Amino acid sequence: AKMLKGAPEGRDTAVHNTVAASVQIQIEPVGRWFEAFLKRRTRNVSASFQELEEEEELSEESEDDELQLEEFPMLKTLDPKDWKNQDHYAVLGLAHMRYKATQKQIKAAHKAMVLKHHPDKRKAAGEQIVEGDNDYFTCITKAMEILSDPVKRRAFDSVDPTFDNAVPSKAEGKENFFDAFGPVFQRNARWSIKKHVAKFGSMDSTFEEVDNFYSFWYNFDSWREFSYLDEEEKEKAECRDERRWIEKQNRASRAQRKKEEMNRIRTLVDTAYGCDPRIKKFKEEEKARKESEKKAKAEAKKKEQEEKDRARHAELEAARLAKAKEDEEAKQAAQLAKKEKDMQKKAIKKERQKLRTTCKNWNYFVDNEAESVKMMEEVEKLCDRLELTSLQSLNEVLAAGSKEDSKAVLEKQVQEVNTQLQKEREAEVQAQQAARGADQASGGGGGANKGWNEEELQLLIKAVNLFPAGTNARWEVIANYMNLHSTSGVTRTAKDVINKAKNLQKLDPHQKDEINKKAFEKFKKEHVAVPPTLDNAAPSERFEGSNAESNTAPWTTEEQKLLEQALKTYPVSTAERWEKIAAAVPGRTKKDCMKRYKELVEMVKAKKAAQEHVAAKSKK
Repeated sequence: AKMLKGAPEGRDTAVHNTVAASVQIQIEPVGRWFEAFLKRRTRNVSASFQELEEEEELSEESEDDELQLEEFPMLKTLDPKDWKNQDHYAVLGLAHMRYKATQKQIKAAHKAMVLKHHPDKRKAAGEQIVEGDNDYFTCITKAMEILSDPVKRRAFDSVDPTFDNAVPSKAEGKENFFDAFGPVFQRNARWSIKKHVAKFGSMDSTFEEVDNFYSFWYNFDSWREFSYLDEEEKEKAECRDERRWIEKQNRASRAQRKKEEMNRIRTLVDTAYGCDPRIKKFKEEEKARKESEKKAKAEAKKKEQEEKDRARHAELEAARLAKAKEDEEAKQAAQLAKKEKDMQKKAIKKERQKLRTTCKNWNYFVDNEAESVKMMEEVEKLCDRLELTSLQSLNEVLAAGSKEDSKAVLEKQVQEVNTQLQKEREAEVQAQQAARGADQASGGGGGANKGWNEEELQLLIKAVNLFPAGTNARWEVIANYMNLHSTSGVTRTAKDVINKAKNLQKLDPHQKDEINKKAFEKFKKEHVAVPPTLDNAAPSERFEGSNAESNTAPWTTEEQKLLEQALKTYPVSTAERWEKIAAAVPGRTKKDCMKRYKELVEMVKAKKAAQEHVAAKSKK
């Protein structure tokens, strides 16, 4: 329904008949009414408001009859071939209206310009006319062609030469924000696709108004495009490929200019936001509000904490007094215990020193230096094992008796300590064997339940030295090596080998030295015979030709390094190679060097064979 118009001034509005009740009817709009419906829905206005706007547009069009044109003084000097660089609005005398001019005004302006500048009119007035399209009247025709076509007019308006693209600086904005940025946003609003543009506002604007303004401009959608500046017209292309190439170049150019335009708008909005005193005011208000809330919350928390502290203070004070009393008592007890402990340490230290001095004065009750060193070790063992009372009793006996009696008492005490140590060691070994037996009963089998003879121990020591730590699958390789070289017929697993190696590490040093010595002697016996070939030569013949006596002493680490360096320095092709190698290893003959080299070759071969066997088993 239409809105009732009010009566003019000086007259009253009266109702003569009652209005019937309104009835809502569903109507499906079609044609131009459907377009009007879509426009109303987009703008969220009623049909009555739309009709009012249409009436305003009609009233604006009614004013076209009084159109005032501005004569373009440079019109006659324009070059028709350079029509793209001319100002079409100025050519038609609409330079003062520009993009605000309606189609009716443009038609009227063109009609007026035709009546005045048509070649026939000017020719009738006696003016000399240029033949063809070179007459400036062609510029008027081109201006009408551009401005009467909505698409072409929008393309020209997008690059309007009179439009100011400048963006105020931060210094200008801080000096006078509203005067600097207000007109800029107003003139850039013409590019908005949305018809309703958010207002710039004033210093009194609310937070919601300012927030809506910047939200609109940060999401600004511009219809401005730059097709008018295309370098070539694709219609002039000679073939399809050339047209495609022209279109591609123009698309890239438009996209670049569009990107620059959006960057300009974004720079404008960012600069305005950074200089806006309203934003600064809102931030300060928000900060003050948060500070106030924080301060109030802190005060409330402080009061609550003070109440808790007061309530807890009495309990803490009572607990502190009780704790101080308890600590004092504990401190006194600890001091007394420490004093007693220190006295006991001093006493036992004194008794140990006394025992050492007594034994030293009697020359440890032996006649030669070797036995003296051994007895010295036994005395130190007594000092470590005996308690204070035992040391005091022993010192009293040694001080009162003769040398023979003291020696007998000392040896008896040493025997008792050694017996006790032996029992402890046996108990530990039995415990380990019991644990190993439990492991075997739970699933272990093979050769773990059979003892190790001397030959296997020596073979184990040799394998451990042959395959040092870091060897891939070391214990599997050692077990395989033992199974290949052992004559006992017992198959050993990696678990058996590692357990036995750990037990050997815990043995007495004298026992380990003895086993190592036997293993070395057996190793020497096994490697006395040398195979007939080595390094593509006959070592046995060289050994026979060598009259120097062989050095049977074990090779030291330094000798081994010298031999390895000499082997690298003198390769196989060197003349009199082994004589030069022997000269590089002091104390070793040619035969010794060749023999040692053969031993190393055999060890490397055995090591590789064992590792390859383990690798083959793992693949299976």
